[in-house]
Amino acid sequence: MTTAFDPIDLSGTQLANRIAMAPMTRSRATADTRVPTGLTAEYYAQRASAGLIITEGVQPSPVGQGYPDTPGLHSAEQVAAWREVTDAVHAEGGKIFAQLMHAGRIGHPDLLADHPGDLHPVAPSAVAAKGQVFTHEGPKDFVTPHELTDAEVRATIADYAAAARNAVDAGFDGVELHGANGYLIHQFLAPGTNRRTDAWGGSVEGRIRFAVEVVKAVAAAIGPERTGLRVSPGNPFNDIDEPQPEAEAAYPALVQAIEPLGIAYLHVTEWSPAVRDLTLELRKSFPGALVLNPATEGPTGADALGLVEDGTADLLAFGALFLANPDLPARLRANGPYNAVDPSTLYGGDHRGYTDYPALSA
Repeated sequence: MTTAFDPIDLSGTQLANRIAMAPMTRSRATADTRVPTGLTAEYYAQRASAGLIITEGVQPSPVGQGYPDTPGLHSAEQVAAWREVTDAVHAEGGKIFAQLMHAGRIGHPDLLADHPGDLHPVAPSAVAAKGQVFTHEGPKDFVTPHELTDAEVRATIADYAAAARNAVDAGFDGVELHGANGYLIHQFLAPGTNRRTDAWGGSVEGRIRFAVEVVKAVAAAIGPERTGLRVSPGNPFNDIDEPQPEAEAAYPALVQAIEPLGIAYLHVTEWSPAVRDLTLELRKSFPGALVLNPATEGPTGADALGLVEDGTADLLAFGALFLANPDLPARLRANGPYNAVDPSTLYGGDHRGYTDYPALSA
C-alpha cells in the first residue's frame, strides 16, 4: 500500500515523500523591489523535509501584484534573490516550485503606484469584486479593473512564460500556475468575472482558453515536466461566481485540453466536501500526478493521509499546519504534537511567526 511517506517520481523530479507544503501568502518581501529576503530563504529551508514546497504566490509581472509586499519574478534582482532561497532549500535536500500568481482584479492601484507607468488592476471583464483589499494605508475597496484587450491577453500569457523562465534561472525545480481562489486565471474560467463575447469568453471553450494557453506557453518555455496547475472548482473566494453546473462543465474540459501536454501535476483545492465527486472525475481524466488540498473542517491534518493510501491523490498539500510546524512530515509520522498558528503574524512583520516555530528536535 502506498503511503504519504513513500517517495514519488514527479515527472522526473524525485520527491522524498508525498507531503507538499501548500502555497501561502506571507507578505514579507521588500516593499520597494518585491524581493525575497534572507528570512525567506531560512523559512523555506526549514521546511525542506516536505516532498515538495510550493511557494507563496509570486507575481509574474508588476501589474499582477494583489497584496502588499508580495514577491515577484520579473526582475533580475528578484531572480538573484530567489536563487538564494532555492539554494538553501536544495542544500537541505528539498524540492521547490514557484507558484506564479497574477491577482488580476484582486488588487488596488495604490499597490502598483511605485512601479513605472500608470498601472491599474486588470481582468477579463470590467467587473469589480465586492469587498476590500489590504494596502499599506489600510483596507480599501476593490476597483473596477481594466478589461484586457486581445493584445494585452496575449502579452499577459507571455509574462507568465517569461516568469517561468526566470524561475528556472533562479533554481526552482518547476512552477505552479495559480488558476484558483479568484485570481486572474480563475477570473477567466468563471462566468461571473468573464463576460467577454470574443474568443476568450462566452462558451466553455472560450472561458478555458486563457488557462490552456498559459499552460501551453509555460510548458513550452520550461518543459511540461516542470509545470503544474492549481484549480479550485466552484470556489466563491474573492467574489467568484462559478455555479456548480458551470464548474462541472469547465474543469473536465480544461483537463481534457491540457492532457496532451503531459504537465507534471494538477493541484486541486477543495473549498467544500461537495466538490469531491468532481475531484475524482478530474483524477480519472488527468494522467499526471494529482496534488490535493482537501476540504476539511479545520487545517488539513494527519487524518487526511488516508487520501493517498486509498488513491484519491498522489500528494497531499498542507497549509496552516506546515506554516507552524517546519518539520511537519516527522510530526505527521509521529501523530504530533503540533505547534499552533499565531494568526497575528501571518502577513508581514519579521521573524516572529515566520522562522521561530520550533521543530520537534528543539
